[in-house]
Amino acid sequence: MGVGKAGEENNQNIQTGGRMKGTFGDKNLLVISNGFPTREYPLQPFVKGNVDALKEYFNEIYVISPQPVGYRRTLRDYEYDNVRIYYPRFFHIPVEFFRKRLGDNFFKAALKVITGEKLEFDLIHAHFTWPSGYAGALLKREFNAPLIITAHGYDVYEVPFRSGEWFEKIRFALNSANHIITVSKSNFQILTENLGVPKDKLSVIPNGFDSNLFRPMDKFEARVTLGIPRDKRVLLNVANLVLVKGHRYLIESIRKIAGVEKNVVLYIVGNGPLRKGLEAQIRGLNLEGIVRLVGARPHSEIPLWMNAADLFVLPSLNEGNPTVMFEALGVGLPFVGTAVGGVPEIVASEDYGLLCPPADPECLAEKILIALDKEWDGDKIRRYAEQFTWGKIAKEILETYNILWRG
Repeated sequence: MGVGKAGEENNQNIQTGGRMKGTFGDKNLLVISNGFPTREYPLQPFVKGNVDALKEYFNEIYVISPQPVGYRRTLRDYEYDNVRIYYPRFFHIPVEFFRKRLGDNFFKAALKVITGEKLEFDLIHAHFTWPSGYAGALLKREFNAPLIITAHGYDVYEVPFRSGEWFEKIRFALNSANHIITVSKSNFQILTENLGVPKDKLSVIPNGFDSNLFRPMDKFEARVTLGIPRDKRVLLNVANLVLVKGHRYLIESIRKIAGVEKNVVLYIVGNGPLRKGLEAQIRGLNLEGIVRLVGARPHSEIPLWMNAADLFVLPSLNEGNPTVMFEALGVGLPFVGTAVGGVPEIVASEDYGLLCPPADPECLAEKILIALDKEWDGDKIRRYAEQFTWGKIAKEILETYNILWRG
């Protein structure tokens, strides 16, 4: 169980029945992730994007996403194609003792699934350094299977500012991994300069988007479907309502924009612990008719929102490499956001979007107004985004697997 079986057949490339037999078609991949989406709960949809692109190249993919008892109670194990998803439960209370034990509890929950289901796998791919990466490191030790960790965002940029047991467990995970993928050059710099990860142990592979789902549609039809006014300049934000996404600065910028542009409306798609506070801010600024919190929406509905919009805005205070950025560009929607994390590596030209510093509502308002007046080439934006489809990103990940197995 879990023992690598790589051989020379890895270098072959034979197409059989829609799957790349002879590449990894006789192998099983184990994915450990902090979250994995269902129709009701869009937990880390970028992990599913990874898995959906990789499933054509493997015999089976097993996804284990441990969840606390009582959290999202309707989550149920399910499967599709050659992918099987498990949500084992563990006891957790958000206090310091249990936070320190989170990685160990992830490991125990995953181990119970593996032994109970008699899962056999050739490679472990953990998403996020903590707690999945740490759990993956313990599973590597248990089953002698190679481990790759993808370090995404907060699990990189927050680490240098932590200390103690939590920090040491992340260092253990990073040291245990055979290879580490990270999604931006910004993360690469933190991992090498602040955390001492050798450069030859790292690959930068960005996030991507599903080009079958995120494709151009008629704006008029999208607005009719969603019930959005057809005569408004529509701004769109899609993000969880958490501090790091910078929503309060976006709402403050709208107060400034509304004094200049009377025909603007902002839709914020997402939910989270800051919702009541943002609602209060909107009321306090008399923006109820201009800023609209529409709550969480199924991932399959997000392309409609993006096609209905004139501009996508993401005012994050920090980021790894946000999937919504690629999705917006994928439908040809110009992007206004903050120059944090991997964002300026992707929005590297004003042909695709405009950037400003984080926590700067004045600059954000200025960039939004400039973007609303600019003639954008949607076709050019879409062509640029094609390099970031999940299919192309998967090939880069597969090459990393191949190099690891070739040793």
